[in-house]
Amino acid sequence: MSQDLHMSSPDFQARGREAIDFIARYWETVHTRPVLSQVDPGDILKLLPLHPPLASDFPQDLAAELERVIMPGITHWQSPNFFAFFPANASAPAVLGELLSAGLGVQGMLWLTSPACTELETRVMDWLAEMLNLPHAFFSTGTGGGVIQSTASEAALVALVAARHRARTALKKLNTHPLPDFTLYTSTQAHSSIIKAAMVAGLADGPLDSAHMRLIDVDRAGRMRTDLLHDSLIADLGKGKLPFYIAASVGTTGTTSIDPVPEIAKIIRTTMKEASLPAALAPWLHIDAAHAGAAAICPELRHILNGVEDADSICLNPHKWLLTNFDCDCFFVRDRRTLIDSLSITPEYLRNNATDSGAVFDYRDWQIPLGRRFRALKLWLVIRHYGVRGLEAYIREHIRLSQIFESLVQEDPRFEIVAPRTLNLICFRLKDHPKGNFNKPLLDALNSSGKLFLTHTALPPAMGGHKCVLRMAIGATLTKESHVRAAWEEIQSHATRLLA
Repeated sequence: MSQDLHMSSPDFQARGREAIDFIARYWETVHTRPVLSQVDPGDILKLLPLHPPLASDFPQDLAAELERVIMPGITHWQSPNFFAFFPANASAPAVLGELLSAGLGVQGMLWLTSPACTELETRVMDWLAEMLNLPHAFFSTGTGGGVIQSTASEAALVALVAARHRARTALKKLNTHPLPDFTLYTSTQAHSSIIKAAMVAGLADGPLDSAHMRLIDVDRAGRMRTDLLHDSLIADLGKGKLPFYIAASVGTTGTTSIDPVPEIAKIIRTTMKEASLPAALAPWLHIDAAHAGAAAICPELRHILNGVEDADSICLNPHKWLLTNFDCDCFFVRDRRTLIDSLSITPEYLRNNATDSGAVFDYRDWQIPLGRRFRALKLWLVIRHYGVRGLEAYIREHIRLSQIFESLVQEDPRFEIVAPRTLNLICFRLKDHPKGNFNKPLLDALNSSGKLFLTHTALPPAMGGHKCVLRMAIGATLTKESHVRAAWEEIQSHATRLLA
């Protein structure tokens, strides 16, 4: 290939400045754009040529081309009026880290392939473990350590694979033949990634596989009922099955309910004792704290991670609520040896002196794929820019705004709060009206307005059984009190029109 085909360094610098300028202007004006994309299915496809260009066709005016083709189809996650799902934070330091990672083009599968990629990740994960006040076992200097996965879904799968490996190893040492059926436990309100992990790992035949998965019902606050967990464990052990994996939720997607992890850990110990089973066969306890876990950097909120000292693994997503753009899931494990043994395979082409010495981490053995990006760069720059105190202040401000919104809802007799607020998510609804239930029409009207974006959930019978509950998740990077109050005024205005 001729060198002339590549973008020249001066041209790259000019186009790079153009791209950075576009992002900066976008952040400054994103509040003026409709939050939810207004296009219909296929609209963006119509703007794109059916066939690729045969010769260079890089946009002469990149900003104009982005506005013409891309921006109409963007739902603006960085809008201060984005209150849907959970946030997907971005920040200038994180974007710079992402840019540097892309420019350096590191493939960090082994320590050898870029020592800085590995060792920066080790140190930054230890920083985060310290910020969360995790037990020493979860540090790289302990028996475990942390690694950056893509998402909490991948972390759930990795934990499940490690749990299965530990159980199989223990059974083989006990000379148990044939191996019993393995069973998994989580609550009915846990994230779907737990069930999907079981499907991907070949444990479950599908999402409705009741032979290998137990979905434990919840209490009125949306927390896993430990009495039902205990009964299910005992029943399965009595049938010759082996409970091997329990996933607890610290912040369910629907309502941010927090499972009673200390009680779950106690149930595990009690059940093992009742069944006269060795500790080596205890089920792996994984904590999914994808969104809510970030709040535990604030000392006054660390109680949400009570029980972590008894967990085998925990994950949280800085790409949700810690200003680090997607993707960045931080997964901590108590026993790295079990994790590595469950995922390690070393063909000849990956062998090298550093790996053979055992003195380094090869993070390809801590994850599903072989290759890995230099994601630690962006988390490193975020922590260095904001500092621990700045990140704590950021979380606290969203909690304060959530308290304000909750009080506004409570003051309007037409609405009701339908789930306890644990952090920054408020679940509310219009009360039933003689003319009907208007929550779905209210949600559709709000999202169609372009002025804000909310999503909904359905509550289980124990929590009231409401089919359409509005979720107000306050956590976007640019959200201020003025945006929260304006959102409530918009909600009230649409409610008034619907109920007239």
